[in-house]
Amino acid sequence: MASPAIDPVVKNYREQISDNDLKILDALNKRIKLVKSLKDYKETQGLSFYDAAQEDWVITFLSRANRGPLTDEGLRTIYGCILEVAKSEALLMGDKGSE
Repeated sequence: MASPAIDPVVKNYREQISDNDLKILDALNKRIKLVKSLKDYKETQGLSFYDAAQEDWVITFLSRANRGPLTDEGLRTIYGCILEVAKSEALLMGDKGSE
């Protein structure tokens, strides 16, 4: 039996997973920048940054678009984290700009 470190099939899967991880990372960073821009705009308009209805809409929209194998529960868990982290990072970016 070949070691996972040298098995070409394992290596190929790991490379594909790493490629996808980089795409996910890029998408998350883009999302955070967009959230920061939205936050900044809302501030200039006197609007609240947090919008619970919009977050619910995002989860519902993605749940309807999801074709799996990610479960609805998994999607809700992941996007709950993404939404929280994106808001936190956008707030941190604002704090760094005011230093």
